Amino acid sequence: MNNFQIYFALGYHHIVNWGSLDHILFMVALALRYQFADWKKLLVLVTAFTIGHTITLALAVFNLVHFPNKWIEFLIPVTIVITALSNCFVKKFSYKSRFPAIYFFALFFGLVHGLGFSNDLRSVIGNGSGVVVKLLAANIGIEMAQIMFVMILLIINLICLNIFKFNRREYILLISGGIFGVSLQMALTRLPF
Repeated sequence: MNNFQIYFALGYHHIVNWGSLDHILFMVALALRYQFADWKKLLVLVTAFTIGHTITLALAVFNLVHFPNKWIEFLIPVTIVITALSNCFVKKFSYKSRFPAIYFFALFFGLVHGLGFSNDLRSVIGNGSGVVVKLLAANIGIEMAQIMFVMILLIINLICLNIFKFNRREYILLISGGIFGVSLQMALTRLPF
């Protein structure tokens, strides 16, 4: 296995494992309001999150930014709380704006989530040769895992909304409410003070 494959797998498994519940909850909250017809917009949204994630990973790996871990671990569930709560205010499901506000939230929240993975990644990547390739591989792995996860969510949405005929607004409120509750509990147990 070459370096690219190793770090791709590291990024991929950062998302696809039970220890990443906070990341999974965030992805569900972020993508819940979209359907298959919106896949291009959802892809831009997920990529905006990955760009934010990548920026802070790079800054941390090159030792340009340092934040206390206790604050990062607290802020990650706070981003999930905010995202789940924002779903409760969506009444129309037409996304006519080219760059809706949620894209900027995804980018900003990606910065926070990237800091959460940065300590682990920095210790594995180090600062020797090939850092850029390792960082790129890990971020491509993260992006592929997120896209796979979002596609699964779109299939679940399709089944629930088109086959079982759930009311879309009620469906989003129910799932977002559950995510809100779990992430609020996470935030409260991680209070940094």
